[in-house]
Amino acid sequence: MASENGKLRVAAIGDLHVQENDVAPYRELFSEISSMADVLVLCGDLTNFGKTGEANILADDIKSCSIPVVGVLGNHDYECGQPEKVCEILHEAGMTILDEQAIEIQGVGFAGVKGFMGGYGRGELAPFGEPIAKAFVDEAMNEARKLENGLRSLRTDRSVAVLHYSPTVETLEGEPEAIFQYLGSQRLADAIDRFDHVKAVVHGHAHHGTYEGRTPGGTPVYNVAQFVLKPTFGKQYVVLEI
Repeated sequence: MASENGKLRVAAIGDLHVQENDVAPYRELFSEISSMADVLVLCGDLTNFGKTGEANILADDIKSCSIPVVGVLGNHDYECGQPEKVCEILHEAGMTILDEQAIEIQGVGFAGVKGFMGGYGRGELAPFGEPIAKAFVDEAMNEARKLENGLRSLRTDRSVAVLHYSPTVETLEGEPEAIFQYLGSQRLADAIDRFDHVKAVVHGHAHHGTYEGRTPGGTPVYNVAQFVLKPTFGKQYVVLEI
């Protein structure tokens, strides 16, 4: 149920990195979040290596949630080459993997993708030269297109964009500048800034980044990697009112 002011309470956390030897690593936390929020958003790197054993451990913890769980995969979830299997396991536990779909929960829309690398501004890689460079840029553009299509499909006046990679350099501050291009892509921000109904963007991936920033168009962006949240707020998740 939404808070008394009519806003939806969205709990967000990224970079869970569940490992095969973990025992109920997030069960207690997810139970706590269920009493504090209306929706739980997971922003990628849900597993450490994309192993089915890791996904099954997280799936068991997701089952402890009494609120909807939505999210996206991260680059770590692709490491074993079976992201579809990871998605299947998490879906069976009740999680909605956004990627090719967008959903509405209590009047708020959610659309998301993993995102990809590529850089920002003048440092953004262009589709020029060798075929492998063009294929790299095609991947970044495809992720941005999927995000744009998902946001366009929503018919809500409030929505949240869910990512793993960052759409802005502002939430990367604290990471070495030399690796900014590997932590996200401005193409994601370009897709987001086409829609007035996007009220917040959440992402992970940048473990040493900054909590809050904005897209070039002014949309608030939050880096919810738990490694950023814990030193900033003393807890592993944040609750946003949308």
